[in-house]
Amino acid sequence: MRVITGTARGRVLKTLEGDDVRPTTDRVKEAIFSIIQFEIEGRRVLDLFAGSGQLGIEALSRGAAFATFTDMSAESVDTVKKNLISTKLDRQSEVIRTEAVAFLKSNRKKFDIIFMDPPYSKGILQNTLPYAVQNVNDGGVIICEHPYGEEMPQTVGHFSVYRDYKYGKIGITVYRISEEESR
Repeated sequence: MRVITGTARGRVLKTLEGDDVRPTTDRVKEAIFSIIQFEIEGRRVLDLFAGSGQLGIEALSRGAAFATFTDMSAESVDTVKKNLISTKLDRQSEVIRTEAVAFLKSNRKKFDIIFMDPPYSKGILQNTLPYAVQNVNDGGVIICEHPYGEEMPQTVGHFSVYRDYKYGKIGITVYRISEEESR
């Protein structure tokens, strides 16, 4: 797994081992960053369920101002920190070991981009989304990775599905502020 482009282009990232880990494929990562390519520079990013941190690191490499990484796993947090140091992006970031909903409930900062890629098919995404929308700026975006075909809510707070994408067995759902809400 490598950083695709930007200041850390080509850097190899450490990954986690085990059956519970499912890193985002390069194809899906490229697609995600193609969707938001003009929205990254200078933005604040939240990488929930960070795993190895590859989505937040890619955003930093492409010019995001700051990234917050959260994960419950001590091993994941350690891996993210190592990857941030190896890419020289550690000064533009913070890594927090915490459960996602607990973080979102206590957080006081707003983010422009939130990446959500939790363990699949456990309802975690659907349970976390209502808290995520409270932590994103108007005009921001929430990007959810999930198994293709998994039922995702059409609206969450004042955000609604902007687009759904399919990449093999993986689905990407992008949420943005509802048209009616932005008027």
